[in-house]
Amino acid sequence: MSANTDRYEIAVTRYLEAWNTRERNTLAKAVAAAWTADGGYTDPLADVRGHDAITAVIAAAHEQFPDFAFRLLGAVDGHHDTARFRWELIAEADGSAPVAGFDVIVLDAEGRIRSVHGFLDRVPA
Repeated sequence: MSANTDRYEIAVTRYLEAWNTRERNTLAKAVAAAWTADGGYTDPLADVRGHDAITAVIAAAHEQFPDFAFRLLGAVDGHHDTARFRWELIAEADGSAPVAGFDVIVLDAEGRIRSVHGFLDRVPA
């Protein structure tokens, strides 16, 4: 059981590292490390496949929310090839968290993300 738990936590750590990477070349490498080549990302604002498109979505989020970072909320829960977790977007200046969500990821046999289904629980007005 511990090996599976580690697998989910490693995948989520890589996922959040990608979301917290700002420099474009480093971001592309972080996305490639976290997702399969044909991996997807879907939330209420985006539905994309492939490393380039996922990198573009993350870069756009950084443009919209400069000086913010994504942080895991609580534990990662998973079974089989699927894991779920909560996160929030924190302002580095004051620690406020205007955005929070819940994501479900599906992993391949190597622990890379095949798909993300994201839900936004809290967004700015």
